[in-house]
Amino acid sequence: MSSLNTISIDKLTRLIGTPACPTLIDVQTDEDFAAAPRLVPGAVRRPWKGAGDWAGEFAGQSAIVICQKGLKLSQGVAAWLRHAGVPAEVLEGGALAWGQAGLPMIPHSKLPPRDAKGRTVWVTRARPKVDRIACPWLIRRFVDPQAVFLYVTPSEVPAVAERFNAAPFDIEGEGVFWSHRGELCTFDVMIEEFGLHMPALDHLAKIVRGADTARPDLAPEAPGLLAASLGLSRMFAEDLPQLEAGMLVYDAFYRWCRDATSETHNWPVKKGA
Repeated sequence: MSSLNTISIDKLTRLIGTPACPTLIDVQTDEDFAAAPRLVPGAVRRPWKGAGDWAGEFAGQSAIVICQKGLKLSQGVAAWLRHAGVPAEVLEGGALAWGQAGLPMIPHSKLPPRDAKGRTVWVTRARPKVDRIACPWLIRRFVDPQAVFLYVTPSEVPAVAERFNAAPFDIEGEGVFWSHRGELCTFDVMIEEFGLHMPALDHLAKIVRGADTARPDLAPEAPGLLAASLGLSRMFAEDLPQLEAGMLVYDAFYRWCRDATSETHNWPVKKGA
């Protein structure tokens, strides 16, 4: 059982990947982080020494603080956050226990540079269908909840990426890291590179791959995802509102993959039948 103002690893694993996940704040020392430069999925780094100065940034949110072992640094930072009016808990055992449990962690080296507000910035082709909604969902739910996505004219993606220091994704081109590889779609590649292999995401990846690469044989749900994706693209003239609507679609598919694949729907039988 978790002690006061702490959260267990098991409970946090159920929150990560859902809209209800609190803000995750990694406050490991630079030395500890350099020894194992990986983040709990969705976590953002902040210096523990300046907690009193930056705690107010998280007003209106709830937070979980992560240090190496879940002791003095995270306890102190969580107390500063609560002082600033931010409900805050500490991850039991810290990043070390999370890693020892064999749970996914994001390699810091794979993250694009962050902007002045601490956000990763990504750019892709306008008028998204499957991969260009699925990938932003994965990034916002498991990599960087504050990530920015720029949808631009396809021919301008490389130039926009260079000028605005954004990571291009799901486009063809020499040297583009985040794109299709062989039979894998960009969503697959992101799961692999970010170390996010887990049963629910691997299942969802097969559905996304089937919908995105015209392979409905890969998963019986793939045609349904494709239909929903094409329907959204017709409903929205603007890409960002379409992305926001698509987030809910992928939230639902993820929760089905995680929690409901064995559930069936049977027509209610009338009493007395």
